[in-house]
Amino acid sequence: MDVWRFEAIGTVWEIETARPLTAREREAIGDAIEDFDHTWSRFRDDSLVTALAAEPQEVPAPPDAVAMLDLYRALSDATGGAVQPLVGDSLVARGYDAGYSLQDHGARPAPRDWTEQLAWDDGALELHAPALIDVGAIGKGRLVDVVHDLLGALGHVEHLVDAGGDLRRRGGPLRVGLEHPFDATRAIGVAVVTDAALCGSAVNRRAWPGLHGGLHHVLDARTGEPVRTIAATWAIAGEAMLADAAATALFFDGGAEFAAQFGVEWVRMTTAGVVEWSAGSRMEVFA
Repeated sequence: MDVWRFEAIGTVWEIETARPLTAREREAIGDAIEDFDHTWSRFRDDSLVTALAAEPQEVPAPPDAVAMLDLYRALSDATGGAVQPLVGDSLVARGYDAGYSLQDHGARPAPRDWTEQLAWDDGALELHAPALIDVGAIGKGRLVDVVHDLLGALGHVEHLVDAGGDLRRRGGPLRVGLEHPFDATRAIGVAVVTDAALCGSAVNRRAWPGLHGGLHHVLDARTGEPVRTIAATWAIAGEAMLADAAATALFFDGGAEFAAQFGVEWVRMTTAGVVEWSAGSRMEVFA
């Protein structure tokens, strides 16, 4: 397999293909990533979501809007509002801002009525009040799917798209270690991915000091506080966006039910070191 490594959206990508990607194919992939980032990145001052935060308005719906925001509604319903896309200002308040200041200014709950403030359909995306959209719960998974589908359209029958550990495999099987959240030199188990996606999340990633203990990027939108009970999650689904969504939901009550509703296999570790997994999960967990 030929491997192309590059950096984009703040992480390292690896794309493996049976034949080397041509310069034109690499350009097409780069353009797809740039288009997505230019729309959804809250870390860019020229993105659509940054513009909407500054001036709430109605705009033509981006290609990913309906798929992502419909899934966010399901996430919000399953977790009692803990996961939702207007959590951007909550993250900024805790220091996870466009400049990565990592300066904690305290908890700022996200608006509970987010589905009244944000409206979407196939034609339009509209924000009714100032708020910063953050699609971090599912966005990277969605972009992995976009690149995966593009590779298929370009004729790459067997391939792997890996964006910082969130991956989608066409072909397989592929064995992937489940990194221990407290010791990066160890694995707590192994997942085998065949024609599917694997996404994970952990509180040791994107973590920084805070006013009341350590902070990390997984916030409860209802309170603006970081999750303290779950340390790491992994999820396998047919699409990376769904696996990414489930991996986020599993930090909260209702996450296991969300995964069961969509047929997602999962493993998670609590901050006390207890490992849990879904019924029928084929991921191997070490004793």
